[in-house]
Amino acid sequence: MPRTPVRPSAAHVLVVLVAALLGAALVVASAPSARATTGDAGPDAEPGTVTWGVRPADVEPHEPGRPHFTYTVAPGGTVEDGLVVSNHGEQGTTLRVYVADAFTTTRGVLDLLRPDQESTGVGAWAEVAVPEVVVPAGGSVVVPFTLRVPDDAEPGDHAGGVVTSLVSARTDGVSVDRRLGARIHVRVAGPVTPGVALEGARVVHHGVLDPTGAGSADVVVDVVNTGNVRVGGEAAVTVAGPFGWGARGARIEVPELLPGERHTVGVSVDDVRPLLRLGATVRLVPQVAGDAAELAPVSASAATAAVPWTVLALLALGVAAVWTVRRRARRRAAATERLVAEAVAAARAVADTVRVP
Repeated sequence: MPRTPVRPSAAHVLVVLVAALLGAALVVASAPSARATTGDAGPDAEPGTVTWGVRPADVEPHEPGRPHFTYTVAPGGTVEDGLVVSNHGEQGTTLRVYVADAFTTTRGVLDLLRPDQESTGVGAWAEVAVPEVVVPAGGSVVVPFTLRVPDDAEPGDHAGGVVTSLVSARTDGVSVDRRLGARIHVRVAGPVTPGVALEGARVVHHGVLDPTGAGSADVVVDVVNTGNVRVGGEAAVTVAGPFGWGARGARIEVPELLPGERHTVGVSVDDVRPLLRLGATVRLVPQVAGDAAELAPVSASAATAAVPWTVLALLALGVAAVWTVRRRARRRAAATERLVAEAVAAARAVADTVRVP
């Protein structure tokens, strides 16, 4: 007897569905997608609280209306200048005044050292005329200061700031130090050697459960100022699969870094497909402060695995279902063959019995 053909089952339909989903995911993956400075302290303070502002003084030979203090000085040179402190409150106040070195915070903001931290650059070179100043209500005073650059100062950029500070005690006994400063940028004359590098690039992929959906990729890199002048810029980030499939991009604003500083920047790139392997490239176009020579773009790259686990799980389920169906079909066919063979044997036995005289 001929074998009874096995009819298509739900497992076959599941395999076709999984293949269609995987094909849709690959098609979608290949489709493009759009995707302590000069100012006022306490502008939102309640009435009766101390509020004040600072700015560079309009004194010769410096230009009026400067946003901050900027000098180019030869080693051993001296600069005389002044800071205007304005009291916006309704009562006189006494403020501490000092100069401190500057640094870039982890948030990419220029900040100044606290009084208990030792300055070795601009903060050590500058000296204010008075350590404290009394500012009348609604009035302003000018605090003179002198900047003396050492004979052995390194050429290039150095940063600091003139700080005004008010320490007050809260009702719970905790002291609060409110500080407001005007930044100082000093370029010591000599050879200018700008430089920047990208180090330690890394990328992490975050997938989603939807087999046709896209996840995201976090790209992080360290920007290092390897020169002797301030450098910032904008970085372009690209994340793509093999052969550039599913490329996605984003941009990062790199804050202005002082010489020798290292700063970590990162961005989350959306709509990134799990294409087994993802490569990330960061390309920074440096912006050099002042009239220093321009720098060529610098790049860094990293890679990570991006496995479509949901798709693979569906495929595994489909393969398991097909194997189970085929195994059962083989068993049914074997059982049918045994029944047919037994029936044929029984029929032959009956025929042989009938022929016996």
